[in-house]
Amino acid sequence: MLAARGYIRAVKWFRGKRSKKLINSVDNCVDDALDGLVACNVGMQLLQGHRIVIRSDLKNIKGKVALLSGGGSGHEPAHAGYVGVGMLSGAIAGDVFTSPPTGSISAAIRTMDRAGAAGVLLIVKNYTGDRLNFGLALEEAKAEGIAVEMVIVADDCAFTTHKKAGRRGLCGTVLIHKVQWESVCHPAVSLDRSQPSIWKQTNWNLDWMISADEVIQKIIDHMTNPSNESHVSVQAGDHIVLIVNNLGGLSCLELSIVAKSAVKYLESKEVVIERAYIGSLMTSLEMGGTSLTLMHVDSEQLKLLDSRSSAPGWPNAGKHRLARKCKTLNAPSLEPENTGTPPESGPFVDKARSVLDMISTTLLQMEEELNELDREAGDGDCGVTHARAAQAFKNLLTSDAVPGNGHQLLLCLGRLTRDHMGGASGALYSISLMAAAQSLKDNNNPSSWAAALNSGIEALKRYGGAELGDRTMLDSLCPAEEELSKLTDEDSNELQVLAEAVQKAEAGAEATKDMIAKAGRASYISSAQLTRPDPGAVACVAILKAILTALEQPTPKGQE
Repeated sequence: MLAARGYIRAVKWFRGKRSKKLINSVDNCVDDALDGLVACNVGMQLLQGHRIVIRSDLKNIKGKVALLSGGGSGHEPAHAGYVGVGMLSGAIAGDVFTSPPTGSISAAIRTMDRAGAAGVLLIVKNYTGDRLNFGLALEEAKAEGIAVEMVIVADDCAFTTHKKAGRRGLCGTVLIHKVQWESVCHPAVSLDRSQPSIWKQTNWNLDWMISADEVIQKIIDHMTNPSNESHVSVQAGDHIVLIVNNLGGLSCLELSIVAKSAVKYLESKEVVIERAYIGSLMTSLEMGGTSLTLMHVDSEQLKLLDSRSSAPGWPNAGKHRLARKCKTLNAPSLEPENTGTPPESGPFVDKARSVLDMISTTLLQMEEELNELDREAGDGDCGVTHARAAQAFKNLLTSDAVPGNGHQLLLCLGRLTRDHMGGASGALYSISLMAAAQSLKDNNNPSSWAAALNSGIEALKRYGGAELGDRTMLDSLCPAEEELSKLTDEDSNELQVLAEAVQKAEAGAEATKDMIAKAGRASYISSAQLTRPDPGAVACVAILKAILTALEQPTPKGQE
């Protein structure tokens, strides 16, 4: 069903949705694509008057069996992308989803014969149009005395019972292109090596709204189910080759997830995965999905798969058997070495715990509010990232590991935001906290904390590239820092100054709704669309308020 829908979508596109694709014209898109492929690959050339890509080094085909394949366009890199040393001698392209014309196939066969090929092997996927056109060209060539044979690849296992039309030829065809590598014997012998009793490739498209692991398990179970007439027998200890193929519309991230699921499930069955090829090997226009291919393999076939190929579509990688488990290397610790000192206590730790608890609670409560503000100008995750930092602070409070001085506390919080917050916000907070910590090495007096905030802000400017007025978190932090710079160690009005700093921060955050964004993700958005305060500035105000609220709470008796 997925394949059918993909073809329908592509046909509609070619009938009237040209403006949505980066092409020059519908009529010339195949020719333009072949021209581009040949222009960028020195080992290829075009056969004049035809949509045929052939190797540039035809002299090296003399005395060997030439390999030709082809089919409808729209499945790139198949088939022209597999023309090169170690793979196809040439490929014949038809219109999009249309078998190539017999005349072009015949021209390719004759070209190989005139180049001195000992014979020609046609590798054809099992579609009616391809069988007919390649078959007719074969008969015409034989009538001219050219040694030519044809192998039909039918590796589809989507159906549990055989249909009259037979199984389709899918991504397994690419493996046939590779293992039939420049045979020096008569094509009839090569043909014997390509029969289904020897080669077992199976494919199945996926289209379920379930997890990747579940999808892949269903696919592989279907592929290997003995009750299906179109199945491949896979037992523990079998040596196989795996293709995880992008049908064209899948992201690289999704494809890697699918690959992980396939390898994990096959290894759970104690199958030996000799090679795994991951990428866009045979696509279909606008088709979002993947196909899997399994092939039994022996040592001789592995040598053929591993042999060098200049074909641009072939993934020249993965010449080693997959490990049973994903290899990992123990990472060096990013934390300072444990000195074995006991948990610290005292007035500073008690206040620090109170402040962290208030900050955490506030940010967790504001998660959706910050997300909503961020949806206007960003990707809507400002609340999520701050909530992750808040949860990390909560976990610190339960660990009895809150440091006993400002310097170590800010370093600790910098590491937590670095490791748990994520995104640009995590890096910015971590940078500012690490820089701020340096001002508290010698003491924790009020003026040192004011200097710490100044150092943190300067680090934000230096690494983040923003300034006051750019509609960022600095628009609330800078006014607060200006007020806090009035603190002196002799005064006892720290809370009053902090309260005034919070008011200045609030005013600064509110002013951002009328600013033109000059930094961050919001700078890519039209100013007319930005009607609410910057979420980063709002979050900083909330943090400053939480600090003030916590410090205003009376110290419990006995802890003065």
